[in-house]
Amino acid sequence: MSRYRFGSTRSPTSNDTENTPVPLRRSSASVSGASRSRSSLFSQDGRASTPRLETTFGPSFSTVTTITTDEGKVEYQHQRTTSMSSCKSFSDSREDLHGGSTHSSLQRGIAATAQFNLFRSNSHDSASSTLSQSSFRSRNTEDDAPLVFVETPSAQLYCKICQQVYKDPVIMSCGHSYCKHCSVSVDACPVDNKKMSSILGNLAVSEQVGALYIHCRYGCKLVNDHSNEYEVNQSGCPFTVKLAERRTHEDSCLYAPISCPNNPMCPTMLRMHLEEHLKSCKNLQCANHKYGCLFIGDRETQAAHMKGCKYEFVKDFLQITEEKINKMHLSLKQADEENTFLRSMLSKTVSRMDELEKNFEMKLEVMSTNQSKLVEELREFRQDNALINNQLQDLNTRLHISGVGVFDPQQIFKCKGTFVGHTGPVWCLCVHGDYLFSGSSDKQIKVWDTATNYKCQKTLEGHGGIVLALTAHGDKLFSGSADCTIKIWSIDTLVELNSIAAHENPVCTLVCINNMLFSGSLKSIKVWEVESDNLKFKQELEGLNHWVRALVAQHDYLYSGSYQTIKIWDVRTLACVHVLQTSGGSVYSIAVTNHHILCGTYENSIHVWDLRTHEPVAQLTGHVGIVYALAVLSTPEQTKVFSASYDRSLRVWSMENMICTQTLIRHQGSVVALAVSRGRVFSGGVDFTVKVWQ
Repeated sequence: MSRYRFGSTRSPTSNDTENTPVPLRRSSASVSGASRSRSSLFSQDGRASTPRLETTFGPSFSTVTTITTDEGKVEYQHQRTTSMSSCKSFSDSREDLHGGSTHSSLQRGIAATAQFNLFRSNSHDSASSTLSQSSFRSRNTEDDAPLVFVETPSAQLYCKICQQVYKDPVIMSCGHSYCKHCSVSVDACPVDNKKMSSILGNLAVSEQVGALYIHCRYGCKLVNDHSNEYEVNQSGCPFTVKLAERRTHEDSCLYAPISCPNNPMCPTMLRMHLEEHLKSCKNLQCANHKYGCLFIGDRETQAAHMKGCKYEFVKDFLQITEEKINKMHLSLKQADEENTFLRSMLSKTVSRMDELEKNFEMKLEVMSTNQSKLVEELREFRQDNALINNQLQDLNTRLHISGVGVFDPQQIFKCKGTFVGHTGPVWCLCVHGDYLFSGSSDKQIKVWDTATNYKCQKTLEGHGGIVLALTAHGDKLFSGSADCTIKIWSIDTLVELNSIAAHENPVCTLVCINNMLFSGSLKSIKVWEVESDNLKFKQELEGLNHWVRALVAQHDYLYSGSYQTIKIWDVRTLACVHVLQTSGGSVYSIAVTNHHILCGTYENSIHVWDLRTHEPVAQLTGHVGIVYALAVLSTPEQTKVFSASYDRSLRVWSMENMICTQTLIRHQGSVVALAVSRGRVFSGGVDFTVKVWQ
């Protein structure tokens, strides 16, 4: 015999059930009312008093019965539902209508009450007495139902908290599964003592538990008075079902206790005996009970009652009235639905209006922001225009004073075109013959024709990082990148020849002289010998204090820029021969003319030294951003230096009198690269473009 413990509360035993009246499905008011009515039927000396019973009909499906005795009144109310008739007073309706004996009516009422409370049926006593009281609990309380499994479940299906088969198992954050109600009763996992929270239901375990076979609850009973263990009741339901399907079976189980649908005054019975009971039930209601008829009797007396039922004569009128009331209720329901729909539409309209208002406010805010930006740009344009006019006036004044003559507007450089094609900022430029090479953040090198059509001839791809440096030597192009490599390209065929892992950090700058390639990086300058399609490492120049962002080779000397320092190296011996100190922070650019050394610094200025004596000559100011690049354009008559800055401008400096002769503003972002060829200046910026000035 299978025995399993279920639940934590003590349930009555089967023996208790046999000696205890089974509670019926009725309201507490009717029970208490019936109890009080019985106690009031007798006086203190045991003699029966003569009570008076009145039944008052209240709201729909409700009656109130009042019993008056010598000691006072007792009232109790009976509730009626769609599946249950209301209790009638203890008096017989026929005797009440014809003035029968109240005392005999009361006697039958007492007998009916006793039968109501004792649940003793000669034909059903042996079967019903074996049912446990817990079997009569509401089917909605599934947690209270006994669980007697046909076969012992696997240990994997037991919750480690309640030690019962899983109910609504959930997977916790710790990875274990517990019952849903158990998971909220503890803060830490009992297995690994970790704080846990519910993640999702464990459907796999739920399906396994639901597939377990159990005995019907109406086929189980308590083992003894002092335990919560259940066993199979041989006198009960013999069926076994899956746990997930128990509700379907038990709702139609023939061993389930039910009440008479005619009147709860009838004793509770098993479902299998209901049909037999209905044949002899004495609590059948009149067919006109919905109109107020209180008759209750068996089928024979009901047939006789129908012949003289006073409600039968007004039934048609009551039906018509009920139909009208139903129509009114239907109309009222439709009106409520229409009102609900209109309220919903009104709510949606209000929400839509709120949304439109928010969108309108957002658009107004955007327009206001754009207007502010336009005003700011206009102000900056006026400032730039005023600055250019002031510089022109200053230049004309200086030219008049020095006796050179009036400034010639034909010498002003103008933007002649724009190269568009990169998808990232242009960081470096290099000119070789008719080709202009540009390196960008898009990891590409574009080759532009500067002789005929000014179009991109080819795009060189291969670097894995930003292209930061370009230089040409002979028929080779060298490119340095943030991927720490140097690539060699053929200028004739525009194909990659070789790739060298050059530095441990990005290659910032490149320059070639005397068949040697110099590459600058963090605190390092490496010297490479150019051998056909390869580079041979020769030496590393040390003693640098920061990033080497600028390298220029001229007149057998190499000029390198670092933090507040310019070092001059002898290309033949690779020794440092001189050091120039600056005060403008890191050196970002260097240019060397026939007479001067110039460097652009982090602090917006250009420092100038004498090329021969290395003495400071001047400090050129005017930029309001980092000077990223410098380029020299020399003619027999004069030497001009172009400077590119973070402030989006290019400036043209006359090295004869150290003044700015022109400010070029056409880029939409910082200008970071310069190259000069055949009297033209090319500038690259973070606006993805390369512009041509002439």
